[in-house]
Formats: sequence, C-alpha cells, structure tokens
Amino acid sequence: MSEFSTGDTLRERTDINKYWFWLLLQANRWLLAVGLAFVIFFVFMTWGLLKPVSLHSTMESSDMVETLFSGLIGAIITGTTLVVTINQLVLSQEISSLGSQRSRMDLTMDFRQNTDSLLGMTTPADPADYLYELIETSEQRAKTLRNTLSETENQELHEQVDEYVADLLENANHAHSLLEDADFGTFDVVSPALDYNYDRKIHHVRRLGMENRDSLTNEERSAFRDLLEVLTMYGPVREYIKNLYIQWALVKLSRAILYAALVALTTAGGMVIFVDPTTFLGTVFGIETVLWVVSAAFAISTLPFLLFISFILRLATLAKQTLSVGPLMLS
Repeated sequence: MSEFSTGDTLRERTDINKYWFWLLLQANRWLLAVGLAFVIFFVFMTWGLLKPVSLHSTMESSDMVETLFSGLIGAIITGTTLVVTINQLVLSQEISSLGSQRSRMDLTMDFRQNTDSLLGMTTPADPADYLYELIETSEQRAKTLRNTLSETENQELHEQVDEYVADLLENANHAHSLLEDADFGTFDVVSPALDYNYDRKIHHVRRLGMENRDSLTNEERSAFRDLLEVLTMYGPVREYIKNLYIQWALVKLSRAILYAALVALTTAGGMVIFVDPTTFLGTVFGIETVLWVVSAAFAISTLPFLLFISFILRLATLAKQTLSVGPLMLS
C-alpha cells in the first residue's frame, strides 16, 4: 500500500471492530437504549428462572421489590435534576451581552468572507453544503496540483503527487456521496466530515512541498499553497460544525431523558404503591406473571440512564477521535 493511501472512512483508519464502531457512532441512540433495556429484561428473566425460590414467594416473605423500586424513584429524580443542570450549562453558552454577540457575529462574517474568496461563491448556509463545497474545492485544487506537476522533470515527485491526489479524490468522493442528502441535527453530517481525513492530507502535502521546495517552480509552489489553504480552512469548519452537533445532541439528550423519566417514574411509583404478592397471580407461557411484570418494570425504569449511556457513548467517541486540530494524527 502507498504511504499516501488511507481508508475512506474513520472506521477503516482505526482498530475498532466494525460492529462495535457501528454501536458507538452509527446506531440510532433511541434504538440502542431500547436494545439495552431488552438485555436487562432478559437478564432479569433468566435470573428469575434460575432462582430456586419463586419471585412470588420472595415477595410474600420480604419487601425486596418495593425497596428496589423505591430506590429507583430517588435515582430517577436525582438523575433528571442533573440532566436539567447539564441543559442549563449548554444553553448558558448562548447567553451573553450585546457586545459579545456583536463580536461573535463579526468573527463569523470575517471567516465566511474568507471562505467566499476561497470557494468563489457565497458560502452555503447549510452545514452539509458548506463541507461539501470545501471538499469539492480541495478536489479541484488537487487536480490542478497534479496537472501542474505533470511535466516536471522530477519523476519521483510526480508519482508521489499522483498517488496523493488519487487517494484524496477517492476519499472526497466517498464524503460527497454521504453529504448530499444529509441534514444537520443528525449524525449524517458529522460522520462523512470525520471520514475526510484532512489532517493526514495537510501533513502529506506540506511534506511533499517542503522536501522538494528547491526544485519547484513558482507555479508549482503556488499549486501546493492553494491546496494547503483549502485543507487548512476545512479543519476549523469541521470542528465548528462538530461542536454545534455536540451542543445539539446534549439538548436532545436532555429532552429525551426528561420524557423517559416521566415514564420511568410512573412505572417505578406504580410498582411501589400498587403491586404486592396478590396483584399478579398465575403464569404466562409457564413463567409466573409477576416475574414478567417486575422484569419489564425494572427495564423501563432504567430507560433514562440507558439513554444517557447511548448518547454519551457517541459523544465521547466523537471527542476522542477529534481531540486535535490540524496535522496531528492521534489514531
């Protein structure tokens, strides 16, 4: 494999198993939480079936179930309060003075004017289109670099640039195909943005330019600088959009946990107040009914915590894979 060849996706460039990677980043967070709830349900059912004494008999001789769900009620209320606090911290970043907002606006418009000049058009307002145009511009400038060096006497440099550009174009085509129909607020925008490994591309184009700077013509140096310029611009844009997504996801997490907490609190409270050894008698499919009910109620009561786990798994993995900005490759 060429030194310039890299995987087209983030997963291909890491040592993470593809199924585990899908679970960490790609899977729907609600479905993942529900899946974890089903795992808890089946584990509880299995333990109940393996236990020599039936759950009904245990409930007659102790208040174990009531104690369990009473503890869950306290945990749900405490956890929900913490979630509201997290939500306030996220929103507080948007609350500032008029002067701060003006300064923020000026910096944003200055950056967009820079990208206007870079792209030769008005910078798109949609995040996916913004990334798409930057990647497309990097494609165009990579082709220009290759064409500029097509007649160079340095055959080794020409071959290296050709390999470099071929890898860049392949990586860019992959990102393009995913960004075309992506909507912000979902992971569909961030995922292809991470797949386009601009950091390695910056490192390689800088190294090629520096190693051969004495033999390059002014036109060739300009082609190297132009490609480096757009790749350097892509970095902060990707990080900015990633940070917006993290804020967006934290707000969604807060709302999801608040909704799930209502269901979990009602379920746990109902188990404490209304369920006793005489409430659910008989069997279903040969298994005592009360075991079905207690297992399902416990799984439902843990949903807020499971939602927290599912969202944080993605956000923590995302943060780990994007710790640095620029040509510093941590993975």
